[in-house]
Order: sequence, then structure tokens, then C-alpha cells
Amino acid sequence: MLTTTRSVRRGLDLDRPVDPELVKDCLRIALQAPNGNNRQNWRWIVLTDPAIRADVAAVYRAAFHDRNAGALQRLAELPEETRSVLSGARALAERLHRVPVLVIPCIEVPDGRLPDGNQAGLWASLLPAAWSYALAARSRGLVTAWTAVHLDREREVADLLSLPPSVRQGALLPTAHPRRTTFRPGPRLPLEEVLYLNGWQDV
Repeated sequence: MLTTTRSVRRGLDLDRPVDPELVKDCLRIALQAPNGNNRQNWRWIVLTDPAIRADVAAVYRAAFHDRNAGALQRLAELPEETRSVLSGARALAERLHRVPVLVIPCIEVPDGRLPDGNQAGLWASLLPAAWSYALAARSRGLVTAWTAVHLDREREVADLLSLPPSVRQGALLPTAHPRRTTFRPGPRLPLEEVLYLNGWQDV
């Protein structure tokens, strides 16, 4: 399961409903993830209402095209792997409003202000749980697509969802049944190209 939990952008079944209780079951599992001092400051927004999903998807699409306008104009010139990923991301952006469930993992932060400097400690109290949700969904016959493009316009989405200023968003996980049932491990660099033992040195 760990090697085949893909970010599914094209292969989402947009017509098959997802049982909200199944999503809640996956979230209960996600809540077992580690988090700083067991504060459990995570908050989970689950969007199933078509009108709300459409509003969020419109903001997402605008952010996606703002970020990728240049690359999309020269798509044919890009390496095949980059072209494939970008095309898939565009397909997701264009159809996001049709995905049955959108899950937005959030974290409560005092005054809504992110810390200066390295923020790994903050997000380590949310993102492992978000990934646990994706794995739980995969184990139950659902698929997700990890994305954070909407965070370029985080405030707009927060306003749409009436989030208080103290709540910051960490990702967006479109959730659906897959159109296929088997997935392969993704293309990755060999371990030897990214592994350093006992410090940083040339390998």
C-alpha cells in the first residue's frame, strides 16, 4: 500500500458517490498520527456540498493558472515526464468541482500567524495525519490527490469556508473512488542518489 498510494488526478470516478461515513472512518485513523505534545490542533474540513465544492474549485483553478500559465503555454517543449504531470494537474484543476469529496486538513495557530524561520515543527503536527488519511483512503478502496495549489489564495478559500483567522490550511485532498483498481510504484530516484551517511558528503 505504501508504494502504490499514488496522487490520482485523472483516474478519479467523478460520478460515483463517496459515503461520508467512509471518509470519517479514514479520518478517525488519521487522528492516530503523531503530533507535537499531543496537542491535536488539527482541524478537518470535509466538503461534500456541490455549490461549496464549486466555489473552492474556482479559486483553485485561478491559483493553478496563475502559477502555471507560462509552463502551460510551452507545454509541448517540456520533458515528457514534466508534461505528463502538468497535464494531469491541469485536468484535476478543470474538474475539481466534480470530485465527490474535498478534504482540507487545517491546524489551529495562535493568532493565525505562522512562525518565522523553519516551520517543520508546526506542520509536523498536521501533515503526517493528512498522509495517514490518504493511506487509510487507499486501504478502503478510495484514492486521493495531494495538492496545495489553493494555498496561493489561502485567504480566499478561508473566507469561502468562514474559517477563523487562527485556522491555517495545510493541503487539499480530493477524494473519490478510482476508475481503476491497480497502481504501480511511482518513478523515483535510486536511494543511492539521495542517501548520505553520517553527514553531508559527495556520494
